Amino acid sequence: MPLITYLNRVHFGQNILPEALVAECRELSIRRPLIVTDKGVAGAGLVTQVLDALPANVTPTVFDGTPENPTEKSCEEALRAYWENTCDSLIGLGGGSAMDLAKAVALMASHDGPLSSYMAIEGGVASIMNVLPPLIAIPTTAGTGSEVGRGALIVLNDNRKLGALSPYLIPKAAICDPNLTVSMPRFLTAATGMDALTHCVETYISRAINPPADGIALEGLRRAARSIKRATEHGDDIAAREEMMAAALNGALAFQKGLGAVHAMSHALGGLAGLKLHHGALNAILLPHVLRFNKPVVGERYAALNQAMGLDGDADTAAAIAELTADLNLPMKLSDLGVADSHIEAAAPLAERDHTNQTNPRKATANDYSMLLRQAL
Repeated sequence: MPLITYLNRVHFGQNILPEALVAECRELSIRRPLIVTDKGVAGAGLVTQVLDALPANVTPTVFDGTPENPTEKSCEEALRAYWENTCDSLIGLGGGSAMDLAKAVALMASHDGPLSSYMAIEGGVASIMNVLPPLIAIPTTAGTGSEVGRGALIVLNDNRKLGALSPYLIPKAAICDPNLTVSMPRFLTAATGMDALTHCVETYISRAINPPADGIALEGLRRAARSIKRATEHGDDIAAREEMMAAALNGALAFQKGLGAVHAMSHALGGLAGLKLHHGALNAILLPHVLRFNKPVVGERYAALNQAMGLDGDADTAAAIAELTADLNLPMKLSDLGVADSHIEAAAPLAERDHTNQTNPRKATANDYSMLLRQAL
């Protein structure tokens, strides 16, 4: 069975779920996993596929209460299920929300103190120890790349959407089977695909120095740009689905380098009470504005972005991204998602403090974020 090993073990390919899951349960000595997922994934029959693939000596418990943006409350509910069923491991099944929630449960099950104390901007990175229970990530979307990511983004009880970051949060293994993404509806395919594309773009122009990540990001962008419309318009095209899953994997492997202002704003808006915003849709709206903002300091890198997307080297990168978003029938303005001026006032200072702001190529303040958010409104 082919195996990719970079940050963790990655099983990648069509119809590999049964063989890979059996192998990883054996490798990690998993006997009583908590399967963290959501009701949409369960309704699509994907939980049943996982249950059927588990070895006979494994007794799973299913928690399907993952919300669209994982919350501290839902983490606490899943943790109760973990302890009540004497679980010894976790399987994150779904999009980034389910996988991030599974990471947070693994953290809470093995560390004392409030979840907030482990968030990056609270100085919690050094507090996360290599004592987490085993976690297998099985993505059913092609976007977040959480299956190989070192972060878990959680909306805390105080409504801040913050990230816990540590190499110990990277799942022990990822099972990337594009067949599990075929049931994704059109909007989710497009929005999660734009999340993957944004990861590649933001990573490549990030101020950090990481040449391998740059190459991985450009290859991921090439795959996403040539396949996202096909995967969105023809959901049963398994080749396009596989390309988008590869793009998502590339984007997340690369963003170990760091992201930027798009994600700083998406995280800030995503934690606000009263809004239910899809992270990928937010990224698609915000990316052109951030590209224009960053161009004065990193514009020399845009020619490589254009080449990866099949454009002329001197093309307007921001305009091309906006055109792609329109072609995918995704929302074009924040107001289309219900964002109002009052939300911008709350989000701008949060964006400045977000951990991804540190690697944006151009220094961005709360005033800058207020300007960018209003441009996107």
